[in-house]
Amino acid sequence: MAKAFASQGDLSEKTISFTKIGDGLYAFTAEGDPNSGVIIGDDSVMVVEAQATPRLAQKVIDCIRSVTDKPISHVVLTHYHAVRVLGASAFNAGQVIMSEVARNMVVERGQEDWDSEFQRFPRLFQGHESIPGLTWPTTTFSGRMSVFLGKRRVDILQVGRAHTAGDTVIHVPDQNVMFTGDIVEAHSACYCGDGHFADWGTTLEAIRAYDLAAIAPGRGDAVVGRDAVNAALDRTRDFVDSTFKPVARIAARGGSLREAWDAVRAECDPKFKDYAIYEHCLPFNVARAYDEARGIDHPRIWTAERDVQMWAALQG
Repeated sequence: MAKAFASQGDLSEKTISFTKIGDGLYAFTAEGDPNSGVIIGDDSVMVVEAQATPRLAQKVIDCIRSVTDKPISHVVLTHYHAVRVLGASAFNAGQVIMSEVARNMVVERGQEDWDSEFQRFPRLFQGHESIPGLTWPTTTFSGRMSVFLGKRRVDILQVGRAHTAGDTVIHVPDQNVMFTGDIVEAHSACYCGDGHFADWGTTLEAIRAYDLAAIAPGRGDAVVGRDAVNAALDRTRDFVDSTFKPVARIAARGGSLREAWDAVRAECDPKFKDYAIYEHCLPFNVARAYDEARGIDHPRIWTAERDVQMWAALQG
């Protein structure tokens, strides 16, 4: 590889927080590492996002056991990325749910994503030898579905493309709380390498329309209170727009990927340089924005070979 990713040098342990964001609702966060969510129903527990390995998933389970002994019945995966799904086996849940589009992406690029993320995020793959293989859902849906944990209804929804084409959010109506996956981040960079910039803003506004009391974002601290939720949505939209608009201008005049990189750094560094995983995300974000601005709607699959090509183009 021509250049190491910023995340490859990030080997320090992160401090875990387990934050109550509603009655029976919790956000498992770790200083910008991938978050998980917990929904406690009358008779069982639903987990949102499974972490990258069974060993990391056990940390979520330990937090769950600090507040309830109810069995874990459901795991919901907001999208297909390896750091979100490969720990699913640890929960021994009877149901593993993702959108039909997300499942199709596991078929198309699940192994390639695992291989590439394993190289990019070595710290997140502690205990990788215990991963039994790709995570496959037991249940898929298109549009929306509801799960009842006793009397508690949980709505699992596709509100639009953003971080990936198959993104799902999980809404708990009785508390008006949402688990957004990587559609929304809190003081963390958005990874847009498999994203859809033109749709992302509309998807954020669809989330805003719920007038939520709290959200558990994909990365970063839990966001509690309507003003804080709206601020997180605003910052996420600013990040996405500030990445795509400079690239679109460069692409429109036939400029190079390196020119797009310089334009994004000039726009984004002053506002977002202190965000978690910012340096890691930036090259993938610029590459995907450049593709989309040139009319490539379906994100290309990331491989080690493509990473090398990207770095060469960025340095050229």
